[in-house]
Amino acid sequence: MNDAAPPCPSEGVVSWNINTACNYRCSYCTQRFMDDRGRWSRDTPRFLQGFSRLPGRWEVKISGGEPFVHPTLDEITEGLAAIGHRISIVTNFSASEKKLLSFVKAARGRIGVFSCSLHLEYVSDVDAFVDKAHMMSAALASTRDPSLPAPSLNVTTVATRDVLPRLSALSDRFAQRGVTFKIQPEKQDGELVSYSPQEQQQLVQLGGHNRTGQLAHRFTGAECWSGSRYFVLDDRGVAYRCYPARRHKMEKLGDFLSDSFALFEGPRPCPYPLCYCTVPIERGLMARERVT
Repeated sequence: MNDAAPPCPSEGVVSWNINTACNYRCSYCTQRFMDDRGRWSRDTPRFLQGFSRLPGRWEVKISGGEPFVHPTLDEITEGLAAIGHRISIVTNFSASEKKLLSFVKAARGRIGVFSCSLHLEYVSDVDAFVDKAHMMSAALASTRDPSLPAPSLNVTTVATRDVLPRLSALSDRFAQRGVTFKIQPEKQDGELVSYSPQEQQQLVQLGGHNRTGQLAHRFTGAECWSGSRYFVLDDRGVAYRCYPARRHKMEKLGDFLSDSFALFEGPRPCPYPLCYCTVPIERGLMARERVT
């Protein structure tokens, strides 16, 4: 196994949870037990000042909660684009077409990844969801900045046991329309649920967690650029090295809205038993062959 970090990524990445508010209450949501599901990042100018201080270009991956219920999403997006960053977003895709296209316009061709979460507890017409995703994919392509990497759209769904029998048919349906479809294993209390060996095999055959080929990603001891070229930011401005760091309340990077915020200098070993999201993996922050 190669525990050494890959070369320093040229573009940094921020996972910014701009709110806890959401118009859905999914039974498997990892945030459903939060005390306050109505918070949102209220000081847009100060957050934009923080992003302007970051070195070089960053991909700001906006999520929530549900980001399209945030009252200043377009203002945030316009500000990030003006600074020179790229904007990605994770959404339950319930927003109106008008709101979605307003976001695309605000991004000025600087969208990175548009990720649509398919929550089957709320979506009864999957064909309409596919049509909407196809429309958005065309809108992204028509507005892209040719000097930047091409934008992409994908659809994800959480592989709950209720959904498992439908996953293969769903994958085929999206593939027929040229829309990338990814599955995400269900997590409870920071660990994957106890899938049977047959269920695990099915999920791996469908690409594994976000098409990485695996379900669980364990990088303990491996060098990772998280904290230096990647960090997680909450709606109050508190920054952590990564999602496991936030869960364990470790490796804070300080208050993003003040001078106390500071990135690490270079890669550091991962101290966590499980990598909860695939952003560091997909963005080349650690050697992928370490995935087990």
